[in-house]
Amino acid sequence: MRIVYSYYVMDIVHRGHLKMLENAKAIAGKDGKLIVGILTDEAVMEKKQRPILSFDERFDLANALKYVDLVVAQDTYSPLPNVKKIKPDILMESTSHTDEAIEKAREVMESIGGEVIVVPYFPSQSSTNIKNQIKK
Repeated sequence: MRIVYSYYVMDIVHRGHLKMLENAKAIAGKDGKLIVGILTDEAVMEKKQRPILSFDERFDLANALKYVDLVVAQDTYSPLPNVKKIKPDILMESTSHTDEAIEKAREVMESIGGEVIVVPYFPSQSSTNIKNQIKK
């Protein structure tokens, strides 16, 4: 059984999230599991503003999505503490993260026998952009 770990703020659920989750579940395979980390408010605020939705709301939203097998709290912006505990086969990363963060993730994943898959980030599919459009 292949385990895939993917992580999100998920303040506003949009097509970008759904495509990422759909792809992550496909990578896990029919018998695999997709574990989703939802960043706590404190983890989000390491790099961004506090989410509009509460952690509990965001957690419940993720849990309701058909591609997701398990949702866990992610207490840091970096997924690495959760990755070290869960030891997934695959860590999904985004090109929106720094090369340094992705390289560190690769090192950790290689140390546990896993790999990182980096998927493109589409700025048009962004909770921040959606919030900015609403403000206008």
